[in-house]
Amino acid sequence: MTFRNPITASSFALIIALTIPGSAADKPWKKHVVHQGERCNTAVAADFTGDGKPDIISNSGGKTRLFVAPKWDEHVIDETKGHNFIHSEHFDVDGDGDEDFIGARYQPGLVAWLERPKNPTAGVWKVRIADQEINGIHGLLKGDVDGDGKVDLLANSAQPVGAFPNSGAWLKVPKNPRKAKSWQRNIFARQDAPGLSHYLGIGDVNGDGRADIAMGAKGGAQDPSGMGEWFYWWEASNDPTKPFTRHELPGKHPGATCIQQADVNGDGKVDFVATRGHGLGVIWFEAPTWKVHDINPDLEFPHCLQVVDMDDDGDIDAATCAYGSQIAAWFENDGKGNFKTDIVATEQAAYDIRAVDIDLDKDLDLLIAGQQSANVVWYENPIK
Repeated sequence: MTFRNPITASSFALIIALTIPGSAADKPWKKHVVHQGERCNTAVAADFTGDGKPDIISNSGGKTRLFVAPKWDEHVIDETKGHNFIHSEHFDVDGDGDEDFIGARYQPGLVAWLERPKNPTAGVWKVRIADQEINGIHGLLKGDVDGDGKVDLLANSAQPVGAFPNSGAWLKVPKNPRKAKSWQRNIFARQDAPGLSHYLGIGDVNGDGRADIAMGAKGGAQDPSGMGEWFYWWEASNDPTKPFTRHELPGKHPGATCIQQADVNGDGKVDFVATRGHGLGVIWFEAPTWKVHDINPDLEFPHCLQVVDMDDDGDIDAATCAYGSQIAAWFENDGKGNFKTDIVATEQAAYDIRAVDIDLDKDLDLLIAGQQSANVVWYENPIK
């Protein structure tokens, strides 16, 4: 895709329309630059150094870097050839009390985890393999799939070739991950996710106490099957190691990428929030009929999504950064599923966004991995 001019005419009109006196949009989000000069697909924040402050790990230019808060001192922790990660996660993989990093390469597929050493800034971290058979990994997501109280890892296998074509998987951490050659792979979507799937969502949709999984697939010119442009959710099986049952959400959605479960309108039912990250718009599906509602129909290529309570008022909001419009925004929910778009930043493009309290002031900031804007930045939440 061609990167757009810094502010397109449609983006400018959107900004003007949404700058409403007296609204949260009047309060500027302060930009903090962590790294710049390289295209970056993914960044995560957590206390990787054990000092109580959230640090940042990102991948760009073939290197994985740890940026130590608060000055963002840079340390290269992995420069293995071919480790160009498109998405990432973090959790304590080996149970030793500190945060490890997990990165995924799109093709050929690879999920690798980097073990946080005793001195995380002293050099490269030990790299171990979680999986290298699923292929076309565009999304990683941590969550408890089998209900055992332990963190699992979800990943898609979007390519129509390989051992698990057009599929989705979840990986169970082995008892001794440092010695295991790979993690236990369980296929929840067995060849029923065609059309170049992207990111994942996890949550109990039907109230049976089991974790269901959702995905979107962009379709389009890169999809020779012509079977993309959808949002689906997979109903968990009694045995979560077996394939789940697929359910289609209504409508055709060119460029579908992101989807997450949440009770949007406060009626006690689980809805879905979604973006068409290779197309136009942010939407939500209302349970139980899955009626489609626009959150913002105009943002171009909103290729990332966070579904959280951004303003701490007790309801579910959302946030994205649209790399076509070059606008980062959050969507303020009135508690009934009616959203107002508030601009966080312009001239910012992203492939990845995370809502994290980076400055420890008890509100959620936005961390953005800027692919086409070639940076890693975080925006300080001014809402409170």
